[in-house]
Amino acid sequence: MRFPAHFLDDIRSRIPISDVVGARVPWDKRKSQPQRGDYWACCPFHGEKTPSFHADNRRGRYHCFGCGVSGDHFTFLVEQEGLSFPEAVERLAGDAGLAMPERDPEAEKRDAQRASLYDVMEAAAAWFEAELQNADGATARAYLRDRGLTPEIQKRFRIGYAPAGRNGLKSFLAERKFDHRQIVEAGLLVAGDDIPVSYDRFRDRVIFPIGDLRGRIIAFGGRALSADVPAKYLNSPDTPLFHKGQVLFNGQEARAASRKGGPVVAVEGYTDTIACVVAGFEATVAPLGTALTEDQLRLLWQMSDEPVLCFDGDAAGLKAAFRAVDLAMPALKPGRSLRFAILPAGADPDDLIRNEGKAAFADVLGRARSLFDMLWTRETENQSADTPERRAGIEAELRRAVATVGDVSVRRHYETALRERMVAAFGQPSGFQKGQGGGWNGTKNQASLRGAKQVVPSQSLLSNRLVRNRVDVNEPSVADAILIGCLVCHPQIAGERIERLAEAELLPPLLVRLTETMALVHADMPDVDFGSLRAALERAGQGEILSKVLNKLRQSGLGNIGPGGDPERAAAIWDDAAHLRFAAASLSSDRQAAAEALGRDGDECYLERLRDIQDQEQRRFLADNNEELETASVVHPFKEQSR
Repeated sequence: MRFPAHFLDDIRSRIPISDVVGARVPWDKRKSQPQRGDYWACCPFHGEKTPSFHADNRRGRYHCFGCGVSGDHFTFLVEQEGLSFPEAVERLAGDAGLAMPERDPEAEKRDAQRASLYDVMEAAAAWFEAELQNADGATARAYLRDRGLTPEIQKRFRIGYAPAGRNGLKSFLAERKFDHRQIVEAGLLVAGDDIPVSYDRFRDRVIFPIGDLRGRIIAFGGRALSADVPAKYLNSPDTPLFHKGQVLFNGQEARAASRKGGPVVAVEGYTDTIACVVAGFEATVAPLGTALTEDQLRLLWQMSDEPVLCFDGDAAGLKAAFRAVDLAMPALKPGRSLRFAILPAGADPDDLIRNEGKAAFADVLGRARSLFDMLWTRETENQSADTPERRAGIEAELRRAVATVGDVSVRRHYETALRERMVAAFGQPSGFQKGQGGGWNGTKNQASLRGAKQVVPSQSLLSNRLVRNRVDVNEPSVADAILIGCLVCHPQIAGERIERLAEAELLPPLLVRLTETMALVHADMPDVDFGSLRAALERAGQGEILSKVLNKLRQSGLGNIGPGGDPERAAAIWDDAAHLRFAAASLSSDRQAAAEALGRDGDECYLERLRDIQDQEQRRFLADNNEELETASVVHPFKEQSR
């Protein structure tokens, strides 16, 4: 079976070659540079002790400098695992989430026709280049000269000119024996049933060729020289070779340049890209007249774990930046994000570099902001926060955005950063008050059972070290057992309490996986009972740690909140234990937030807040070392309640 070239390219673009090779070869951690997509290992094809086998995510290729083998995703599976080429394609297509194409003789014929379209586009590019140097190209040459694009730069980027006539390119290609249907299919002519005579799409425009990741010309972008045309910039339409949402201008050169370690930068236009490249920022690209797409973002992440998106500082530029925030958040991964460089209002990269030099642009890149900062800016800038209700509204919007982060660990860190930023900006977050259930939304975190009796915590329970967040890598604490055991033994009270565990980061790493698995089971089976939940957790490999949790409850005299116990009482005990854990854990994060705010703003209120937190911590320390409190029973208040 002959697979369409675009199908194979799609697989390569979706799966880094390091994932294919790394599943079978351990990488050398000292020599590899994952942030650059650069991986080294001992060659799997010949015996060696020094890593000479290299995989390059940006090129999608591997090569051994010892034995000389090289190839791509498919050849690795063919040569390493003995698969046939179709078998390798089928396996990787499954990994990429792509359906295998059916054998289609007509599609294969179209592939052959598509190959000839590259010849059409190459001939057109050469003609545009030649026309730029003719007499009719004088105005275009003057425009390029005014933009600082010298003849050397024009040659490097193959810049051309489309004359004003309607049939110049059409006649040239016809003389070269290219079929009229092919010229139309390549997007070079405007044609249709309602158009009696086809004509050139690009007329009186400076032409910028657009290449694919192999350097083949697949489209053109034209900049109008006349002010009275409807579109200042005009791109080729979508064709068998070109889909503008899947291509980046200067993509091939930027991918190669990204291996040198410089920043990968996305700007908005052709001339901006060229100006940046000429100034030394060689890994610069541009989307093609549209907002950044998921496919283009994936291409950027293949070049860099943290590419920089550069936007104008006006309202339209900020709007585009905020759209990019929403696009990126569901796809964030550990170590993979975006940064945002905002230009001075009214300036673009080309203007800035020509007027102030490349150092000015480097300074803009150096001050690039994190994705989280852009999210915060979007929701808080020009927003009044002078009442609790308005602060709660800001918080709600931020929480909705953070909830879109797909990766659990990244989302958890975003939630922590959001909590700290809210405290630093507004003091205590809305819904959090001393003496009430902690978390971001006090009403949300109340007992889900109506009439659940709230336990007033005793000072001995608050101070006792058993309730404090003391992490044992092999054994859950009593507080851990309460927080997990109540929800396992009484699934009907879990509800939002599971979410609260994740939001407030109340658990040590030992129990995080158990909690995540429990949440997944509840999502699939909202009415799950204790027996079914326990069986599901054991199937997921969480049986051992769950047994430790339940044993800890029994050993601590809390067996009566286990299976068969009173769910209402378990809910009240859970809420109390969660409050105490949050109260103990919040001091350190509050102290850090207050210290950062004091350093940033120098406001006396932050100094007072810092002193208050320090006093609380000192009182905690003294209580922990008080022999009388040291002997207090962690379960005493619960026993009093049960009488």
